[in-house]
Amino acid sequence: MQVLPKTVLITGCANGIGRHLTETFYAQGYQIMAVDIEIGPLLYDIDGVWDKKRYVIEPLDVTDPIGWDKIMGFALQVFGKIDIFINNAGVIVPGFMADITLEDIDKQVDTNLKGVMYGSKFATDLFLKQGFGHLINVASLAGVAPIEGLSVYSATKFGVRAFSLAIAQELRAKNIYVSVFCPDLVNTQMLTDQLEHEAANITFSGERVLSVEEITATILHRAVKNKELEILYPRYRGFLAKLGNSFPKLSAYISRFMAKKGNQQRLKIREERQQKLV
Repeated sequence: MQVLPKTVLITGCANGIGRHLTETFYAQGYQIMAVDIEIGPLLYDIDGVWDKKRYVIEPLDVTDPIGWDKIMGFALQVFGKIDIFINNAGVIVPGFMADITLEDIDKQVDTNLKGVMYGSKFATDLFLKQGFGHLINVASLAGVAPIEGLSVYSATKFGVRAFSLAIAQELRAKNIYVSVFCPDLVNTQMLTDQLEHEAANITFSGERVLSVEEITATILHRAVKNKELEILYPRYRGFLAKLGNSFPKLSAYISRFMAKKGNQQRLKIREERQQKLV
């Protein structure tokens, strides 16, 4: 009997983590169903290089349930199944609550939380019919400890994490795995989006900025291979985040020092990038 290649669906495929995941899964022999709101640059780069029988790249606004329905139907029409489903798409709008707009709130909640819930719902329905599947939702360490200056973003990622842990309990007995991945700051467009914002200082308080390569490697090893439920990366920052969440008063006190350190790091990275442009 012929064994079909595994199929992975990835949202937010055009840039950053999603782009590197898409390229890596393809290199490992997977069939790819990848979506993003803007897919032009990715399509341009892979045209004539990738085997068209092994991938489908389609536009999708993850906040649109009708769009989701069409994408899922298309994926099944082409590949017949989905083995791994990765909700990676996300946005960030840094800002203190006094400064952000209602539109900023809607944008982050709709994309980061509702978009993941929509994707997870469609994935769950399919996996139950198939009798197997692995759902991987990308959250953030900002979903483990509340981050001042990123209150809405942090709230959406708390929601993704709680949602993922809850549905994992519902689905495990049905041969469906769920993993939630919570990384620290990664060198992607999201980092660039925060560079000019003092409100994002705590985001930059880690010892280093993570690369998309190590994020992909961690997802492949700890989620895809080991099927871990909750993945905090790096581990020591995950421990600090859980500690801070357990003791809010202590967290508020420590945050002042972290914000100061983060501001220095943010300005350093911004200066380094500006020098490269000279």
